[in-house]
Amino acid sequence: MTPPAPGAVPESAFRPRRARVVGLVFAVGIVVVMVGMSILLTFSPQSGWTGQDTVSAVVFAVLLAGVLVRLVAVRARVTADGLEVRNVVFTRQVAWGAVVAVRFGGAEPWLTLDLDDGENLAVMAVQRADGEFAQTEARRLARLVEAHAPRPDAD
Repeated sequence: MTPPAPGAVPESAFRPRRARVVGLVFAVGIVVVMVGMSILLTFSPQSGWTGQDTVSAVVFAVLLAGVLVRLVAVRARVTADGLEVRNVVFTRQVAWGAVVAVRFGGAEPWLTLDLDDGENLAVMAVQRADGEFAQTEARRLARLVEAHAPRPDAD
């Protein structure tokens, strides 16, 4: 691959829209509600709620918010060598030449890459819930794969 021209804008990462907004709002909401509720219960004499209960509730809220943030932090980043796909648990580097096909259809909730080793890799950053935006992103990724695919040598 040739390096980008000076001043060229690098390809932006693929990220979900709807899930990202909803997940982040819920993460913040959970922390605010749990912390507020814990503090109010601590100062309510009839509740029997102790400082230890407050600490436990706050730790639980932060852990739950962390899980939500990780769920919405999925992305696919374009690199010179291929695609870095970060799903919920694992991050995987995929060389451009290893991608056989880009599929985004049927009942699948997200885009799938067919790889040359026979595996399928979900790209959770492109989600059906995003509607037309997801369709556009799937076409953009397919164009990138096509543009970076190794060309057979002409005899």
